[in-house]
Amino acid sequence: MFTDNKKIKKMEEVTSSQNIISQGTKMVGDFNSEGDFRIDGTVEGNIKTTGKVVVGKSGFVKGSLEGTDAHFEGKFSGKLTLSGTLTLKSTAFIEGEVVVGKLSVEPGATFNVTCVMKGTVKEMNKSGEQQGQKTGKTA
Repeated sequence: MFTDNKKIKKMEEVTSSQNIISQGTKMVGDFNSEGDFRIDGTVEGNIKTTGKVVVGKSGFVKGSLEGTDAHFEGKFSGKLTLSGTLTLKSTAFIEGEVVVGKLSVEPGATFNVTCVMKGTVKEMNKSGEQQGQKTGKTA
């Protein structure tokens, strides 16, 4: 009897932390959120989130996006800054500036950007072989 109420509350918490912009919806402005985003419509502006951003096949983002991870099937134009992984499916179209930790691209995706990858820097010796990892720490 009491467990049913707990299940309903947990389901409400999970669904309320995801923001959905449906197909046919156009939003203009700046957005800040701690939850995840699913974008199937159009967003013009700046998005800042600590959650994951998923842009569906019909989705389009024009502006800047700052977050941890993003998964694109749709289009993006602007500045994309991620501390985690950018995943591009074959239908993705990305143009602009990109700063990411990791990048995953399926064949067929369009990736017309200037890209900077943050993370561990590996030094090369004169023969072109990797020597070790530069961590920025001193003994």
